[in-house]
Amino acid sequence: MEQQFSEEYLRSIDLHTVLPQQEPFVMVGSLIAFDADSSVTETLIREDNIFVDDGHFSASGMMENIAQTCAARVGFYNKYVLHKDVQVGFIGAVRNYVVHSLAPVGEMVTTRVDILQDVFGMTLANAQVTCRGEVIAEAEIKLAVRQVEE
Repeated sequence: MEQQFSEEYLRSIDLHTVLPQQEPFVMVGSLIAFDADSSVTETLIREDNIFVDDGHFSASGMMENIAQTCAARVGFYNKYVLHKDVQVGFIGAVRNYVVHSLAPVGEMVTTRVDILQDVFGMTLANAQVTCRGEVIAEAEIKLAVRQVEE
């Protein structure tokens, strides 16, 4: 994958077109970076988010945000690089999920997924969620993409 995508172009994409999830379950705001090795999303934490508890984005919300950053990566790659239908992915395993702190409502979180391996439809990645430049959650995630018959 040699294509380069500008942040401006990536931000212009409606993530609803590349995610299998729909409202109120969309936990990512904008795709801001994408290349062969990583993807980055930004999300503003809103009061009406179903994963907000006591004014903070919950640990389960951050895990869903990581999963949806992975899904946005797969969906974007399928739709805008391969020009195919969006495929559905499944979490195969999560390891070493650590939550250091919770982001309060009104803050922007940035989620970065770095691909470690991608073999036979299975992807192993490291993920970090940051807020104000501080790592607030991190995990290793294994994903499988359901292969669609063509």
